[in-house]
Amino acid sequence: MIKSFLIIQTAFIGDVVLATALVEKLAKFFPNAKIDFLVRKGNESLLNNNPHLNEVLVWDKKQNKYSNLFNLASQVRKNKYDVVINLQRFASTGFLAGFSKASQIIGFKKNPLSFLFTKSFKHTIGDGKHEVERNLKLIEHLTNNEIEKPNLYPTKEDFEKVKTFKSEKYITLSPASVWFTKALPMEKWIELINLKVDFKIYLLGGPSDKNYLDEIKSKSIHPNLENLAGKLSFLQSTALMKDAEMNYVNDSAPLHFASAINAPTTAFFCSTTPKFGFGPLSSNNKIVETKESLSCKPCGLHGKKECPRGHFKCGKNIDVSDI
Repeated sequence: MIKSFLIIQTAFIGDVVLATALVEKLAKFFPNAKIDFLVRKGNESLLNNNPHLNEVLVWDKKQNKYSNLFNLASQVRKNKYDVVINLQRFASTGFLAGFSKASQIIGFKKNPLSFLFTKSFKHTIGDGKHEVERNLKLIEHLTNNEIEKPNLYPTKEDFEKVKTFKSEKYITLSPASVWFTKALPMEKWIELINLKVDFKIYLLGGPSDKNYLDEIKSKSIHPNLENLAGKLSFLQSTALMKDAEMNYVNDSAPLHFASAINAPTTAFFCSTTPKFGFGPLSSNNKIVETKESLSCKPCGLHGKKECPRGHFKCGKNIDVSDI
């Protein structure tokens, strides 16, 4: 009988959100088992209030990265997990999983230490499957082949925090992205904002996005626009997105926040494509891309700091008035 699981996902915010689909599925099939989750420092708050999780382990990658890694490896061993599921495809997490002494160690063949796993599976971008499906494949032999959606759990306090923002019909926009070519151009966001005069609009983002969103606000003529960058936590932002008339997002973490709470979503894909498997999962969703056929799109899986060809047509040619 399986009594304990560890899920490892030390990648970015959106990857952790998508990985929660495994938590949901394991909790259904193994309701009495302990489920732990290992993330990189900074992402642990995403899992606050998750009723299915026993413990969240945190790897600080920025300070004493490798000594912290070895300390974590020791902790993982001591916890004596029955099953370790590694969603990451890098050697560091392969080390954590491979030397965990778990009865079952499951991961992707792309991990350079996958030879230490008891089961390994192919991970193919562009195979027509969503990333959630690819992740769930790892535990299909323990559960079934049905799809489970990711889920986040904003607390009662999170909903109370954003309650004052819900006094009128509103939409949210999340214009920023780490990657330039993943973000709809600023002028397009401004055009979209100015078209939505019937709604209160909230701009969402982290503290580092504040100046960018302030600039968008200053260039807009919308009479009811508020910049909330840095004022809300991940889960508070999710709680606000839940009751919006629509949430407009790039191919980035806020897209997955909306999926994890089944909030209405319009997702802009500039240099990337939903065929990679990271599209919206909400029951009310729309994907928007340029209608022009571009030989250079997609130009990469994760986006780039600038358009390799200098024109950024995949973003600039998107028609927001057509939404």
